[in-house]
Amino acid sequence: MSQDALTQQILHKITPNPEERLKVNALRNMFEQKIQAACQSEGIDATVRVEGSVAKDTWLSENPDIDIFMRLPTSIARKNLEEVSLRIAKKAAGNAKQLERFAEHPYLEIFVDGYRVDIVPCYDVKHGEWQSATDRTPYHTDYICTHLGKKHTDEVRLLKKFMQGIGVYGAEIKVGGFSGYLCELLVMQYGSFNGVIEAFATYSKRVIVDIENVYADHVEKLELLFAEPLVIVDPVDKGRNVASAVQPQKLYEFIGAARAYLKVPSQDFFYPPPIHAFAPDVVKSRLAAQTTTYLYVAIGGIRAVSDVLWGQLYRTKRSLRRLLETHDFRVFRDAVWSNESTRCVFVFELEQQVLPCIKKHLGPQLERQEECEKFLAKYADKSNVYVGPYIENGRWVVEMPHRYADATTLLQEKLSDGGKTAGTAELIAEAIKQNFKVMGNVEVLEIYRETPDFAVFLTEFLLGKPFWLVSQKV
Repeated sequence: MSQDALTQQILHKITPNPEERLKVNALRNMFEQKIQAACQSEGIDATVRVEGSVAKDTWLSENPDIDIFMRLPTSIARKNLEEVSLRIAKKAAGNAKQLERFAEHPYLEIFVDGYRVDIVPCYDVKHGEWQSATDRTPYHTDYICTHLGKKHTDEVRLLKKFMQGIGVYGAEIKVGGFSGYLCELLVMQYGSFNGVIEAFATYSKRVIVDIENVYADHVEKLELLFAEPLVIVDPVDKGRNVASAVQPQKLYEFIGAARAYLKVPSQDFFYPPPIHAFAPDVVKSRLAAQTTTYLYVAIGGIRAVSDVLWGQLYRTKRSLRRLLETHDFRVFRDAVWSNESTRCVFVFELEQQVLPCIKKHLGPQLERQEECEKFLAKYADKSNVYVGPYIENGRWVVEMPHRYADATTLLQEKLSDGGKTAGTAELIAEAIKQNFKVMGNVEVLEIYRETPDFAVFLTEFLLGKPFWLVSQKV
């Protein structure tokens, strides 16, 4: 199937039909009125308006998230914004199923008739006088509505769906991917879905997009201001990189998938085939055949909004990896899984779980005389030095035992107090104090058998290869 035929087929599925548009418009109108009434009942003069993909007509029929913003007066102190905005939002939501979420500040997510409606507060400020991150959003909406053009809305839909399919869509911390606004700007810059794909497929070191040419005569300033590998200057705020939340790994996954798609276009990129978890016996045999070792740290649930939870999980994962590497364990890969309610599991693939008894500890070069004297004073008569000090290749060397020869012992000891010296994040440390378990290889099968979502996660981790490479002939 040609690319054009494929994209037309995908568009047919993801473009809202008249009936869906009527439902979404009815919901947005209803909640705009309810939020406005709730504001008035609180004596607050606010502007209520739909923002985001629904306002810009770049939403997908399969998941029309309706973002309704209440632009509140700046007379409400920042410290009171959370309390005031959530009170208004909950009053407007009524008995609908609701969930508190957190970006820079809390907002309310409600579910009605299979649709999700986000009620988000921001300040009603003049351009450039931002008091919170969401203050820019109405200006983003206005910019896209006046610059994108109707012919490009379908191109944005295609790009969003492609990114959803390969797992790089969403600016929330859990994903660390591309936002909807970023997708819209990319289509504006490159003209079409295929234009974006082709541009990223030829990626070389860095991508910089400055639609308004703000830095056309100040390239050096742009280089100093933004250090990320992907820089999309915000047309609404020239000092902001719209792509700052995109993790390098997600950028690189998009580049790899773009190249694979151009070689063999497939519906799978937009609608990935389901991942079926390995049977426990298959996991057992795969782990037995591995020459590397898998270590797991399992903890209980943590009460926190999603962005806070994942921020702390990722921070802890980095700290635990650094702990292992500092003690000479080579970490090939790592990941973390959570069901965001009752359980979290960190996974580390190590070259080996148990190190050789002896390690070579390198001292200073001979030309650094003062440091050599300190090294010799420390190690010349130390009881746990097996061999040395001796000179090798112009430096002092000793051979001594590893302080921790077993990675499991290292983790168990360093996490026994919650991981204070290991750098675990605050909420994770509290959960570890309550209960944690370090497991190796097949010991994780107990969790695997009783937790289907974790089973799928671990299956993907064991495979390692992205699904879109399965059918590629490279």
